[in-house]
Amino acid sequence: MKTLKSMRLHIGIFGKTNVGKSSLLNRITGQDIAIVSEIAGTTTDVVEKSMELLPIGPVTFLDTAGIDDKSALGAERIEKTMKILNRTDVAVVVCDYNGVDEYEKSLIEKFNELSIPFIVVVNKTDIKPLDVELPYENILQTSVKTDSELVNKFKQALIKLLPDEFVNSPKIVGDLVDEKSVVILVTPIDKEAPKGRLILPQVQTIRDLLDSNCITLVVKESELQEALDSLKTPPALVVTDSQAFRKVAEIVPESIPLTSFSILFARLKGDLDAFIEGAQAIENLKDGDRVLILESCTHHAIEDDIGRVKIPNLLRKKTGKNLVIDNISGHDFPDISDYALVIHCGACMTNRREVLSRILIAGQKGVPITNYGIAISHCLGILQRAIKPLI
Repeated sequence: MKTLKSMRLHIGIFGKTNVGKSSLLNRITGQDIAIVSEIAGTTTDVVEKSMELLPIGPVTFLDTAGIDDKSALGAERIEKTMKILNRTDVAVVVCDYNGVDEYEKSLIEKFNELSIPFIVVVNKTDIKPLDVELPYENILQTSVKTDSELVNKFKQALIKLLPDEFVNSPKIVGDLVDEKSVVILVTPIDKEAPKGRLILPQVQTIRDLLDSNCITLVVKESELQEALDSLKTPPALVVTDSQAFRKVAEIVPESIPLTSFSILFARLKGDLDAFIEGAQAIENLKDGDRVLILESCTHHAIEDDIGRVKIPNLLRKKTGKNLVIDNISGHDFPDISDYALVIHCGACMTNRREVLSRILIAGQKGVPITNYGIAISHCLGILQRAIKPLI
């Protein structure tokens, strides 16, 4: 239950009002998570429930408002529902014995457009059986209220659709080095470091290395030289926080592979090639160009914030241009048509589906997209060195 949402399989539940979406969620979770009522439009905002769905593992269910909501706030609710698609790894579209109409078909078109695997759950078949043939591979006919085997049937249908990266959880760094290798992690303790603990990418990388039977040495940049000098043989890899990239690159010899946490997460959570290509757009920025910096989590900006101060300063110094830089936090993804570049954070607080959706949208809009570590190393002139251990 302590698994982070960003590492969970996100299962979106979609459909019209009163077809049994919330009842399905309650049955699967075994709890009254969502309000069930005969009154249409009971579910307003997205209801999230994280749980351990054995034998699948940690998941987060996203119960959405009806896509045919015609109430006063219906349009706003439907808009929120459609935004959830960008966070959905597997979709469940619920209909009743009448089958699929234009509402469900429009959803399924979106699933296919975004390459989201889906299950069609035909509910209320205890009242009337489905009398039409549906042209979909994964169909579960049931009664959410009376089917005693519903949960097992749902799990079986879900297992067939699980994305490969969920079944075979990818490594952060353990696949880049051999077992028993020494890896140095450089973790600055600065204003952005939370008191008494490390930031999430650092913690996850440490665990990944331990799971990979590697020897992990964690140091601040001020002790990095002493750490290198103390080793009998050079480390297999040095991983640094992007903010210390310049100093660490000066200390670590070219013969030792070097990268950053953010670049490792660019591979884990996004598309490394797309981010590398997107960084090249930095060279073409002009006066007045708009740059959007996206942060997955919301936090109070500090005096020397990486997304609001350090990266903007690096961009302006690198390009020598007068850039307009906007920052957005959270799950909202605005219309990016007017931006010359989008720079995404490491995405430790969101799932890969959401990042890939943003990359897909950026590609459709013709807007280059990169991430913090890639952009920083490009501005410092060390991008090729920083990505070499990953390619």
